[in-house]
Amino acid sequence: MRKMGKRAFVLALGSALCVSGSAGAASSGAALKAKVINGGVYVNVSDMNKALGTSGAYNSANGTYTLSADRVPQVIKNVSPSVVGIIGRSATGETVAGGDRYNLAHGTGVIIRTDGWIVTNAHVIEGLGDAVVVTSDGKSYGITDSYSDPVSDLALVKIKASGLKPATLAASTNSLQVGEQVVAIGTPISFSLRNSATSGVVSGLNRGVNAAYRLIQSDTAINPGNSGGPLVNLKGEVIGINTMKFSAVGIENMGFSIPSDTVKYVISQFFKYGEVRRASLGLGLEESWSAIVGLPTEDPLKVTKITSANAVQAKIKEGDELYSINGKRVASAIDVNELLKSYQPGQTVSVLMQSDGDIVKRKLVLTQDNGEIYDSIQSGEDLEDSNESDSVEDGGKAPSKEASESVQETAVTGK
Repeated sequence: MRKMGKRAFVLALGSALCVSGSAGAASSGAALKAKVINGGVYVNVSDMNKALGTSGAYNSANGTYTLSADRVPQVIKNVSPSVVGIIGRSATGETVAGGDRYNLAHGTGVIIRTDGWIVTNAHVIEGLGDAVVVTSDGKSYGITDSYSDPVSDLALVKIKASGLKPATLAASTNSLQVGEQVVAIGTPISFSLRNSATSGVVSGLNRGVNAAYRLIQSDTAINPGNSGGPLVNLKGEVIGINTMKFSAVGIENMGFSIPSDTVKYVISQFFKYGEVRRASLGLGLEESWSAIVGLPTEDPLKVTKITSANAVQAKIKEGDELYSINGKRVASAIDVNELLKSYQPGQTVSVLMQSDGDIVKRKLVLTQDNGEIYDSIQSGEDLEDSNESDSVEDGGKAPSKEASESVQETAVTGK
């Protein structure tokens, strides 16, 4: 299991997320072909349904077209066959949140290929013994192969099956909008509650929360056992894989999902290399105070360590400050990680830096990350742990000791 830190309000779900709210048509902002006839604007109804994720039926008897009033049930019906439950024995040998007295822990996964490949969270399968995957039709399978990437908290597992129904991963989340309605399906609390569904809205985008990459925030009502499940738009596309939430007294419905862009990046690396080969600057970087607390900033990142010979060759040294990479401004570690998803180790980038009071450009050959990103996430969590008493994210009021201990147990297990 991926350790998410000791902070009481950060909870790794161990399966999918859930969301609450009423159904409605998704607004995609798509430009549709239209004609003006007698002062009225007409569009092709098929194009409209595709853009909005809706459906409808034409009645030739009275010349009317009835648009579906509630798309959510159809989305759930279409996506549910692609959602699986994952259960196994906890490596700790202790009863954990999301588990039971038999030391079982569980999560959720999403079928991505007909031949049995499933995406889930790394913390769902980490240390999980004798794991079993159960499909929506009640069939059980053992796991025959797996890949895990703790940095992104994503993993792939393989079951010996064919003819499965894969989910559709959204090509990109660039057009995703705050307020857009979403649906989640997963296995909350008990494995007997597989394929539970909820709906809600996207609450925020590009969030940097205890993660190496940007996350989607939604107002989903999520519970232990939901990690690895899909967050779906009203077109039935998986826009994210649910990974964690804030959990403490006074905090409600703050869940986070890994965007499909990152999911596709990691999956492609798994299938190509059997691991994620990340490009790295070969530098230890420190964010400014403004970036750490979440203030808008263009402050540079300070070089605290040189970890590659390439960086030495580029004449970069400790104390230098990094402003941009190939002309793109960076102000946080997540900015750097997101940008480097487009590069491979061995490629050369131009970095704009301040060194000894001068603004300089350096040519830097990227190296392969050897765990520096993951270490930086862990050190960031430890820093947050040490400042827990100062947190305002628990509603400005610290939870009771009993409540903190109860939630913290779930946060540590991640299932």
